[in-house]
Amino acid sequence: MSVDDGTVPALLARSAGAHPDRSALRLGAETLTYGGLDDLAGRAAALLHARGVGPGDRVALMLPNSTLFAVLYYGILRAGAIVVPLNPLLRAGEVRHCLADAEAALMLSWHGDGGEAAEGARLAGTPHLVVEPAGFSTLLAEHARVEPVSRTPEDTAVVLYTSGTTGAPKGAELTHRNIRRNVDEGVRVLELGPSDVVFGGLPLFHSFGQVMGLNCAVAVGACLTLMARFDPAGALALVARDRVTVFLGVPTMYGLLLRHPDRALHDVSSLRVCLCGGSPLPVAVLTGFESAFGCAVLEGYGLSESSPLACVNRIDRPRSPGTIGIPVPGVEMRVVDRDGKEVPDGEVGELVIRGHNVMKGYWRRPEATAETVRDGWLHTGDLGTRDASGDFRVVDRVKDVVIRGGFNVYPREVEEVLHLHPCVAEAAVLGVPHPVHGQEVAAAVVLRPGGRVSPAELRAHVRERLAPYKYPRRIWLTDALPKGPTGKVLKREIVPPEGA
Repeated sequence: MSVDDGTVPALLARSAGAHPDRSALRLGAETLTYGGLDDLAGRAAALLHARGVGPGDRVALMLPNSTLFAVLYYGILRAGAIVVPLNPLLRAGEVRHCLADAEAALMLSWHGDGGEAAEGARLAGTPHLVVEPAGFSTLLAEHARVEPVSRTPEDTAVVLYTSGTTGAPKGAELTHRNIRRNVDEGVRVLELGPSDVVFGGLPLFHSFGQVMGLNCAVAVGACLTLMARFDPAGALALVARDRVTVFLGVPTMYGLLLRHPDRALHDVSSLRVCLCGGSPLPVAVLTGFESAFGCAVLEGYGLSESSPLACVNRIDRPRSPGTIGIPVPGVEMRVVDRDGKEVPDGEVGELVIRGHNVMKGYWRRPEATAETVRDGWLHTGDLGTRDASGDFRVVDRVKDVVIRGGFNVYPREVEEVLHLHPCVAEAAVLGVPHPVHGQEVAAAVVLRPGGRVSPAELRAHVRERLAPYKYPRRIWLTDALPKGPTGKVLKREIVPPEGA
């Protein structure tokens, strides 16, 4: 591909042409150059053609972070098909739903997944190919690389299945233009260049890791150094070993790195900038991380339906801890009431987004699309505010707001106060049924190693700092909070223990 046609695979072709010998991906001792990645993606496209995959077909990709994920991701796009990335931890029934809903022409899954992918493919009637590194490399070698199938920027590139917190997962359609424009903004925000080394510990099947990590790195010829599964000790070692300059993570990752007892033993001086998304980052963690690691943490905001980046802090602009900054160029954001009318600065309302990053729609679900995207505005379901300087702040999810005795309690505000306690590592605040007040404020708390504090002491800590109706009457200590694949806390899975 000699001309950039505005599609996602053109990013790889461009970087491979400019510096074929530069490292594109690392995973442990394994390194893949841009020339090698481009060659293998071309062979993967030939393999898909041989399997009957054509332009516009959906191909499910159920792999962990690996060099082969990138090979197959760009190979599917090079074949003119649409990537349907799936979490490798999905069970057979969940796999079946996604495959059937997308009407997938083929499924590619990682070896050793316990048979869930194979069973899901069988239930959906989808052809299935197992990816085992040695054997698959031999298979790719049997195919001669092919040139990319012509696609337009308006064609769908990826269908991302949402987590399904409010029902069966829906597939958000992102076009080549959606992703390319988001990549452009991500590169600008992070000031990425070919000498950068980007931390690849976010799942590549998720929009954050896939667009901000893989595609942004490939766009500029940087190196993405992968972690198959995040753990703080391994991440610190990887940053030191590969001299990582750009760290991408969710709040859980930043908290774990900040609290790790061996943090000071690792040389992390190469870090230049960090980007945090997925859920609000506690201010105490943000300020603590910046102080300990000596680099800026840019908190941003977005969702799969916004490709994902919509709003973010900047390196070259004053940052206010706890905010998500300003919208990226070409994107508008507003705070609106239930009738869709914009509210004054400082007032809480729903965050809505309009611009080049808004998805094409939910795959074959026009009613759901019409409900979520109204007059071009993507209704996020998140509550937030805008201040006089134009910075936005996420308050909470609409569905997470606790209504106690007619008063709105925003869990994030309570969580921020809990995080100020020196013994608290993590906290999740939620509403539980109450016969008089309708809902009561409750909190599940994970303590730092060696931390000693009682629920009564934590209640007093919050009560001293917030209005009486806001402090959690029910607090319990737990060893861990349930989390999704990106480390986001799953409040719907938190069950208060008896007597708490």
